[in-house]
Amino acid sequence: MLFPMRCRLLFMCLLTLSLCPHALAMAAQDGLVQISTPNGATIQAEIADTTEKRAKGLMYRDSLAKDRGMLFTFAEPQLWTFWMKNTRISLDIIWMDGKKRIVHIERNVPTCPRTDDGCPQYQPNDHAVYVLELAAGVADALKLQRGSVLKFQTPS
Repeated sequence: MLFPMRCRLLFMCLLTLSLCPHALAMAAQDGLVQISTPNGATIQAEIADTTEKRAKGLMYRDSLAKDRGMLFTFAEPQLWTFWMKNTRISLDIIWMDGKKRIVHIERNVPTCPRTDDGCPQYQPNDHAVYVLELAAGVADALKLQRGSVLKFQTPS
């Protein structure tokens, strides 16, 4: 009887988007972080917090659900450059500062079918600590814009 109660508790925590320790622990185990947008939508994002994860990013994927993304985290603010080499899906790329405020958005970035290193590069105008990749069109659907603040906690 105790197990179903824990499942219901975890489910309720996830539904209400609270900072329930059980929900955060489960999300961290799955490598996902919940990102809340100003209009109340939630994105489940994979964390790219190592050199290897950041280098691979969303390469070789054939799809990305509208409520999913990848959150790149960096130790220091810089003009982090991204490209679409080996990325099969168009993306929105969103750069954020240390306060999780959007400083730049590249919308509907096309795939790059090249197999060499000749793909276009995308860079913000301001320094960023976080970069969020979403399926193309999601930033517009969520009405994300420069100055918007996203809410999330990265696992320690």
